[in-house]
Amino acid sequence: MNELGKHATAVGKCVTALAGTVSLMAGAATAQEACETAPDTPVHHYIPANADTVHWGYFSKDREPQVYAHSGDYVTLETLTHHANDDAARMVQGDPGAESVFAWDAESKGVDRRGAGPMDASIHGRGAGEGFGVHILTGPVYVCGAEPGDVLEVRILDMDPRPSGNPEYAGKTFGSNAAAWWGFHYNDQVEEPKGREVITIYEIDPSGERNWASAVHKYQWTPQTDPYGVVHEMIDYPGVPVDSASVEPRPALPGVRIPIRMHFGTMGLAPLEADYVDSVPPSYFGGNIDNWRIGKGGTMYYPVAVPGALLSAGDPHAAQGDSELAGTAIETSLTGLVQVILHKAEDHEGTIVEGLDYPLLETDSEWVVHGFSYANYLSELGESAQSDIYGKSSIDNAMRDAFRKMRSFLMTVKGLDEDEAVSLMSVAADFGVTQVVDGNWGVHGVIDKAIFPAAN
Repeated sequence: MNELGKHATAVGKCVTALAGTVSLMAGAATAQEACETAPDTPVHHYIPANADTVHWGYFSKDREPQVYAHSGDYVTLETLTHHANDDAARMVQGDPGAESVFAWDAESKGVDRRGAGPMDASIHGRGAGEGFGVHILTGPVYVCGAEPGDVLEVRILDMDPRPSGNPEYAGKTFGSNAAAWWGFHYNDQVEEPKGREVITIYEIDPSGERNWASAVHKYQWTPQTDPYGVVHEMIDYPGVPVDSASVEPRPALPGVRIPIRMHFGTMGLAPLEADYVDSVPPSYFGGNIDNWRIGKGGTMYYPVAVPGALLSAGDPHAAQGDSELAGTAIETSLTGLVQVILHKAEDHEGTIVEGLDYPLLETDSEWVVHGFSYANYLSELGESAQSDIYGKSSIDNAMRDAFRKMRSFLMTVKGLDEDEAVSLMSVAADFGVTQVVDGNWGVHGVIDKAIFPAAN
């Protein structure tokens, strides 16, 4: 991280000192009015998570901004896991924000649209949005002056678990892992009954004193009837309330400690190609990358595709391994503090963002490129891209995309020729499987900063 990033981290630790500059909501009629005059000092914006501030299951260039931020501003984002209703007593009850989002009775839902599909559920009858996209996203943040061709830098300064609001579980935080039908393992089970989906609930220490999670219990998914009367044989629509009386909790992973790796599974900008874009497949705009390295101390760089950039974040995770093999991480609710820095297109030459057309991660010690089966599936696969991507992904394609991006980074940013870049990748870069469960599969490439001369 550069010196400005280190300074921003220090500011993050003193966030309460910024209370006097907090902007809770946009409050301006238009972006032009909100962005007309930049403040003399950075502003700290705060977006709570509730039914009015989240969008569920999609990115959209038409989504109304929650705040208008200038380059250098700070934004605190409360984020909720879409799996909270796997154990509502622990993750929803007593939490007003979560209760407003997950509210659902026979007449209405707190957040009706869940996914990028049709509102009338005319395809599968699952519900509004059809679950074509599942993540609860907070935002978007409109960044003043951001235009297509620019790059938005997002520094993740801090992350904290969201404590349970239920007095019965005071001082605790919980998360859910779903070994589900979209997991890599699903058609390769060895124990009966095969074709099962299993939820494991984990406990996390919100104080941070214990840097590990432990399993509370597990249960097998049983058909659940939602408040509208639709029966969900499988986990096919986000936020379906699980009737605790219909499942049989059993002990799980006794004595096992899972290392905490808090991160945003999904963070990115609004894409250009469609009005509503399924939140599951990642792409050039970021989105559901599911890389556990995108946490506190990390900096993401995203190419801007629409005016204002429209940054949203969600799908918060307490822990995840590379590949996210079973279908999810430990899905929990987190609050994150970020700083947004805008890099105008005319200033890119000779910088880390020169030629950047994909999401790039920088940490204190590494650069991480993100490759996908399709670098931009929305344009590469045509009108039916959002459905076709689920049947067309491959690790081979993702590896080739990651290789090409790492080669470009080394040649453009580090000044190597092609032969040098290829040799260096073979002897010093680590390529790993980011995820095989998000439609557009991912491979990340990691290069250590320390191998380069200090001047580079």
